[in-house]
Amino acid sequence: MTDLFSPMTLTRGPAWKNRFMLAPLTNTQSHPDGVLSDEEFNWLTKRADGGFALTMTCAAHVEARGQGFPGQLGVFDDKHLEGLTRLSTAIKAKGAVSSVQIHHAGSRSPKELVGQPVCPSDEPKSGSRALLPAEVEALRDNFIAAAKRAERAGFDGVEIHGAHGYILAQFLSSEINKRDDKWGGSLENRARLIFEIIDGIRRECRPDFQLGLRLSPERFGLKLPEIHDVVTEILSQGKIDFLDMSLWDYAKEPNDEPYKGRTLMSYFTDIPRGNVRLGAAGKVMSAKDARSVLKAGCDYVVIGRAAILRHDIVNRIRRDPAYTSPPTPVTIQHLKDEGLSPRFIQYMRQWPAFVEDEPAAA
Repeated sequence: MTDLFSPMTLTRGPAWKNRFMLAPLTNTQSHPDGVLSDEEFNWLTKRADGGFALTMTCAAHVEARGQGFPGQLGVFDDKHLEGLTRLSTAIKAKGAVSSVQIHHAGSRSPKELVGQPVCPSDEPKSGSRALLPAEVEALRDNFIAAAKRAERAGFDGVEIHGAHGYILAQFLSSEINKRDDKWGGSLENRARLIFEIIDGIRRECRPDFQLGLRLSPERFGLKLPEIHDVVTEILSQGKIDFLDMSLWDYAKEPNDEPYKGRTLMSYFTDIPRGNVRLGAAGKVMSAKDARSVLKAGCDYVVIGRAAILRHDIVNRIRRDPAYTSPPTPVTIQHLKDEGLSPRFIQYMRQWPAFVEDEPAAA
């Protein structure tokens, strides 16, 4: 098993000093127009200072109408460059590799933020309308432009968000994507947009720009064997540098009955990956969990809620091989001490039993 604190080289871009990546975490802290706030800057740079090899931003939307939540960081306009440049500079000054997760929420965009959401196909349930072919091409180009903007801002790379039922995952889903053009029908067609974005970023950004992809293999109309096939092709092409599999729980079995009997993660660690690095996210809450992810065949581990609970979880694991996260719920003061703003803390109240209830007024 690879040690959690051994450096990791990638095909392109800088090496990671250890095997820990900060998960791209929704935090609702930036300004309504997508401009970086001091609160989000502090949240992310505190994690870079806490020992992460790769510090990833939250999902940053590539189109205004792709916004997924209030206070979302933007990367769709040059007005975002000043804040993004400040952020990339500070993350790298802390010794971490810097990356922006590029994202579009599709039919999951709240109407109160974007008006009418868009989707691969008309979706009465969400009130979303189908993208016209020219709009699909524009969406592809906007993902590529966002990566170029992140590069101009000094980031080491980007991660394409193809998971969690957002627009690229919507294209992948045969339940959601009912198109009859070159982006619909067969799995090859439904995956086409992701491959076009990867090719465009490789073409438009510098040769050593580090490119990652996040996928999830279940829920939101996704089918495990199809995602397995997509991953197999992506890894065989070698155009990305790292694949980030979001599994909900790194130790779980698949939801689909025919595939139970082994872990969901094992379906991806078994795929030949060449020089692409593979990581997994999902309830990694302790040093033991992190070691288990590497022991199961991954190259690195992705830390989400445990990094909310302790900004310096990586440094704590380095000092204590038996480290485990604090039990939840935690106090508001605990989260303030870990660099969360009142807005972020309010967002975390949506997570069951994560934040203690405030005492009732006397």
